Amino acid sequence: METQRQYEVVFIVDPTAEDDEVTRLTESLKQIATDQGGVITKTESMGRRKLAYEILHKTEGSFVLLEIEGSGREIAELELRMRVNDRIIRYITVRVDEDRRRAEKFKAKRARKAARRPGGQDEQRRSGAAPEFATAEAEEDAA
Repeated sequence: METQRQYEVVFIVDPTAEDDEVTRLTESLKQIATDQGGVITKTESMGRRKLAYEILHKTEGSFVLLEIEGSGREIAELELRMRVNDRIIRYITVRVDEDRRRAEKFKAKRARKAARRPGGQDEQRRSGAAPEFATAEAEEDAA
């Protein structure tokens, strides 16, 4: 059985393309990924943005993000199709499953650490009392 990995694919479409053409292009790329066995988990059109540097004499482009879950075959096919498409001026694919797993691990570790220290610094900050005043008040209440 192949392991399922998560990828983020961002591609930039030529700024002369109309919005409906960008939508059709995105839908065709999604169809290619699903035909190869991938699952599209998120699609986000980030709109037209200015480029950090000029690409093919263009200073802006339409950005689209696809999050794909799959084995990697679909990514190879997508990159092949994007490479030969004249409307896509740049693309990048990043595998994100390992980074997300590591972030979840650190998040869980921070949560466990915070749960172990009841009445820690966070609680004192929320109450607004400084530690020396809190102990003085506790002594007065005990007397």
